[in-house]
Amino acid sequence: MTLMTILNGIVPVFLLIVLGYGLKKSGFLPLNVWAPIEKFAVYVLYPGFLIPAIWHADLSGFAAGPVSLAVVGALLIGSAVGFGLKPVLNLPGPTFTSVFQGLIRFNSFVFIPVAAVIFGDRATAIAAVAISALIPASNMISILVLAQWGEPEGEQPAKTPLWMAKTLLTNPIFASCLIGLSLNVLKVPSIPFAERSLTMLGQAAIPTGLILAGAGLSFGYVFRKPILVTSVSLFKVLVMPVLAWGICYALGGDALAQGVALACGAAPCAAAAYVQARHMGGDAPLMAGIVAMTTTLSAITMPLLLTVFHLQ
Repeated sequence: MTLMTILNGIVPVFLLIVLGYGLKKSGFLPLNVWAPIEKFAVYVLYPGFLIPAIWHADLSGFAAGPVSLAVVGALLIGSAVGFGLKPVLNLPGPTFTSVFQGLIRFNSFVFIPVAAVIFGDRATAIAAVAISALIPASNMISILVLAQWGEPEGEQPAKTPLWMAKTLLTNPIFASCLIGLSLNVLKVPSIPFAERSLTMLGQAAIPTGLILAGAGLSFGYVFRKPILVTSVSLFKVLVMPVLAWGICYALGGDALAQGVALACGAAPCAAAAYVQARHMGGDAPLMAGIVAMTTTLSAITMPLLLTVFHLQ
């Protein structure tokens, strides 16, 4: 794999993120339209991308399993690091929840297009299977941490197992992965008119998601606690991808699996982490700063890591 191939896969992704940031800052669109656009992308466009990708994925090979185990393994190690840091840093509860999410959350809007462009169509299916494992794991851990240490305003629902299950099943990205996996496992034959409709929606999902990722960036808090934000961000974009790659390599994953695992780990923190922080009593401004910093840093670290590891 050449440096130019890597850059051709990554630069367009971050140019669309920059475009989204510029559109938001310039006021080209009214501020109140961004939330409905995000809801439309997550609930309508992204299912159109994920369901067909997983439905027809070849899950009989050895790539999807090592990638899924690798990224979940990295998530668990990152979580252990987060819990270990709590007594050391002595942070207030809400601040800790945002630091914790910053260490382990990933942005599928960035990860999937990078994997697809660099590694090809087969990587798209493997990436989709990987996030079907990561979404429930990262959401469950984050919800538990926020429920324990967050300080939400107003009355909140009881964090029962039923509530957690409902939260996961109503997550449109997780639900889409579940539908795609079900269709795959049951070997449901192709339905051309349905697939064409989904594919048309899916073609708009990635650019829209990247523009939204850029529109959601906020750098204000980076300058209030630069050391904390930078430290968390560097762990996310440098340590997590190496952990994911190392676990995948140890499990015998091939070059494609290793590349997808590395790209997943190297993705910036998800903007959804900010939404969860805001609604469940985390430190939302700190979370916004971590999302912004990891997104900025990953534009440098993703091509650097892929080059250093000489993935084929």
